[in-house]
Amino acid sequence: MSSLVLLLLCGTSLGVAPAVAQGESVTVNATVDGTPVGEEPLVLDPTTSPRIEVTVHNGTDVVRHVKSIRLSGGALALTFFSYDTTLPFEVPGRQSVTRAFVLDVSQVGGQATGFVPTSLEVLDANRDVIGSAETIGDVRGSTWSVYGLFGLAVFGLTVLAWGGVLLALSRRRLPPNRWRRAARFLPAGVGTGLVAVVSLSVLRFVSLSPALEVPIVLGAAVVAFVLGCLTPNPDTDDAPPPADPEATQRIVRPLPGRVG
Repeated sequence: MSSLVLLLLCGTSLGVAPAVAQGESVTVNATVDGTPVGEEPLVLDPTTSPRIEVTVHNGTDVVRHVKSIRLSGGALALTFFSYDTTLPFEVPGRQSVTRAFVLDVSQVGGQATGFVPTSLEVLDANRDVIGSAETIGDVRGSTWSVYGLFGLAVFGLTVLAWGGVLLALSRRRLPPNRWRRAARFLPAGVGTGLVAVVSLSVLRFVSLSPALEVPIVLGAAVVAFVLGCLTPNPDTDDAPPPADPEATQRIVRPLPGRVG
């Protein structure tokens, strides 16, 4: 369960963002079925094939060579879907070029569901990102998709983590050292934060950016750590009661012996 700490980065926020590659400014704007990317969540329905129109503006004096366009989405440092479309073209310096294509997203239903941070990236021949546009993908997938199963797995591990520490607490089997007791609660706190982030996304309440994902996970971990510190010391609770001072002062008289 403690390995879940490694799953902490990724996300995005609504809006179209210019990208900077190697110190040269390239701006990417896009529309999906006529709707500008960033104005509202990008609907990705596995039963449809959206028409994507990408405009690349080269703000430099150097010709930029585009090899492919990638649409990908993920959260918590994990990529749950990615589609690359080969579409070679050149963008002369100080000019803009627009290209359009139809994207087959029929497999997205088994890959993700809910609000997922999504990027539309323009790649060169070396597969380096030249520019990108960021948005939120409204994926109409299944609960049993990879992302949905990931959330269910995290939820199950979190329940087991809390059950383990609470059972140990009730049986007074936690370590006597305060910091070790707090460390026992830490994985459960991290899991709680991850469950919160995934649940908000899958249930379509909100898709969190890294600026919010990390504080939520770390905040839940800190709360659990503090709770662990405040748990009672099992050694203190199990200490035997003090000896009765009157009992120690009693005089034990020997039994009278038999007369032969």
